[in-house]
This record gives sequence, structure tokens and C-alpha cells, in this order.
Amino acid sequence: MLKKIRVEQLTLGMHIKEFCGSWMEHPFWRTSFVVSDPEDLKAIRKSSIKEVWIDCRKGLDVAPDIPTISVAETEAQVDAELNQAAQAQREVAPVPIAAEIERATKICAQAKRAVTSMFQEARMGKAVNAASAQQLVEEISDSVSRNPGALISLARLKTADDYTYMHSVAVCALMIALARQLGLDAQETRSAGIAGLLHDLGKAMMPMEVLNKPGKLTDEEFAIIKRHPVEGHRLLNGSGADTMAFDVVLHHHEKTDGSGYPKGLKDADISIYAKMGAVCDVYDAITSNRPYKAGWDPAESLRKMAEWANGHFDQRVFQAFVKSLGIYPIGSLVKLNSGRLGIVIEQSERSLLSPRVKVFYSTRSHARIPPEVVDLSRPNCAEKIANREDPAKWDFPDLNELWSSPNTN
Repeated sequence: MLKKIRVEQLTLGMHIKEFCGSWMEHPFWRTSFVVSDPEDLKAIRKSSIKEVWIDCRKGLDVAPDIPTISVAETEAQVDAELNQAAQAQREVAPVPIAAEIERATKICAQAKRAVTSMFQEARMGKAVNAASAQQLVEEISDSVSRNPGALISLARLKTADDYTYMHSVAVCALMIALARQLGLDAQETRSAGIAGLLHDLGKAMMPMEVLNKPGKLTDEEFAIIKRHPVEGHRLLNGSGADTMAFDVVLHHHEKTDGSGYPKGLKDADISIYAKMGAVCDVYDAITSNRPYKAGWDPAESLRKMAEWANGHFDQRVFQAFVKSLGIYPIGSLVKLNSGRLGIVIEQSERSLLSPRVKVFYSTRSHARIPPEVVDLSRPNCAEKIANREDPAKWDFPDLNELWSSPNTN
């Protein structure tokens, strides 16, 4: 029997069927579980969630003196609320990056908490419920629909401490954008997002001292890390995950020349979904700061990946990936033919070579200049990108702030 109760009435041993509110308002990556940890109960009560649905058949009931409604009325109310949620208008119309940054920032923060919780539960031996990630993936997907650059680029700004968790969020968003570029249908795109979110789940079973080692791994340590695809595949058993998730989790480190792991599969034996996972995984890894290495500039990363593409990536998948990000992805440092330096803040629908750039430095006067957004795709724009620049050659500590706050003021 389902009953809606206030969070103050929630006790240990009750089975939460559903939170009454958006997943963004509560601190859990899943929505259906028995409350067995006092810290979980405390977190629910501290959140902005006011009510929850409990299932008395799977957990404790409320006290007898608390008024309840009939099973039929309860089920009807649940159905009505779910139908209302399903029919609610999702905001997916394209918006400028400046309009999406704030919303994407909130999604990234909550997504990191959700994925952290998922990994911690896997470490404790709790079963993974892939269906519980659906709402999270839909929020990420909607943000990518509104403006793919916002969340994808924000997810790249991760610290060494939260790399494992934010890497999962970033790969989820990259997989969704790539799936759309490849023309996959809505169901396949949704599955690609979930597969991206879960692709590194096996790292939950890796020793923390190896996973977070601030330096190059020894051969023995690398052999341990190479077990994570198999461990992740094992953790998915009984999770309700679809075949795409199992495939991507197990095979996202395979290479088309057969030099990958864990099975050394060659081109024709690797699915397109695993090939997508490989490209998305590598791009986010090499553009992210790690304890032992600073991340590469986005445009430089694509150039490096292009060098490796033959033998490493599927050419069709890699080319679609470049189109989904742009030749000069958001955050790339470029020099214009005027001698001004700028940071790419948004892609143009007209040309992959003509993004919107925020210029802020003159190489002729060797000085900062007032920031100005230049749309290189405008028909009357005389500027164009002369070349990309290596951020390591310039002492610009605020590069990330420049593109993540696209307005010029």
C-alpha cells in the first residue's frame, strides 16, 4: 500500500517509493529504497523535499493514529501525479550559453552528489539500480538540448578530488550530444546517456590509493585499474540496465586496432556504442586537470585525438564527435588575425570554424583589453581565427572564468 507522508513522519525501516519533488531537490541518486541509515534520514529532512510516498508492503507503516486514505485513492493519486509529471512541458528549446550556464551549474552540482552516492553504495555492496539514474540523465539531456556547450564544458572543470564522479557526468553529456549528431533515436540517445553515466562504475571497486594516486601508475597498479570494466560489468548484474550500458561499461577501453582492453577486440567486433564511449571517455580525461598533469586545451585535445584516431577510434564516430563540439570547443584559447587573443564561448550554427569568441588581450600592445564578444560567423565580420594558442605559454589565471561567464560585463 502506498501512502504519502510528511518527511517528519518518515522513520528508519520505511521504504521510500518516490520523493514528492524534482530529483534536483533531494540528495540521492535513487528514489526507491528502504531508509536504513540515520544519516540518510537526516539528509532527507534537511532537504527541501516536504513529502514522500512510502510503500508499506516493502517497509514499515506509519503509526495507526495517522490518518490514511484508501489503497484505491492512494494509487489513483500516484497515477495522477505521475501522469502530470510526464505531461509537463520539458524546456528543451535552444538558448544562448549565457542563459544555460546557471542552470547547468546546478545540474552539475547535483549530478556530482548523485554519482558520488552511487559509487559509495556500490563500494558498500549495495545493488545498483540503473532505472534510478533516468531522471538525472533526462535533466542532463534537456540541458544539452538547450545548449550543449554549457554543461559539457562546465563538467570539464573538475578538481582532482571529484574527477571520478564528474568524469561520469561529463561522459554522459558527451554521449548524448554525440548520439544526436549520429542521428540515433530518442531511446538510443537516452540509453547512451545512461551508459555514459555508468561507464566507469567499476572504479568504485578499485583501491582508493591506486585510483587517486598523484603520479604515474606502476605496471602492477595499471593492471589493477584495467580490471574496472569487468568489475563494472559485474556490478550491473541485476541493475535493470539495458544491453547498451553493459556493452559500454565493458568495452569503452577497446581500440579499433585490437590493442585495447579487456578483450583486445578489433574494429568490426566493437559496437558503435562502445566506440562512442571510447571517444567521449578519452576527450574528457585529457581535457581534465589531474593530480599529476594539467588538462590540455580543448582544441589541442581534438588535434591530439585526430593523430591517434587511426587505430584508436572509429573514424565516423570521431568525425561526428568533432562536429558535436566544434573544431574549437568552448574554452579554447585562440588568436585572431587582428592579433587579439580570445576564448571560445559558444559555437556557431553557420560554421565549425567561426565560433563566438570573447577577446581580452592584445598581442600587439602586450596588454589586457576590455573583454568583447566577437561573433566570427557574422557575414560582415572581418576577423577570423589565425591559430589556436597553448594556454601554458600565457599566464592567464582566469581563462575558465572568461568563458563560463559569457557576458562581457
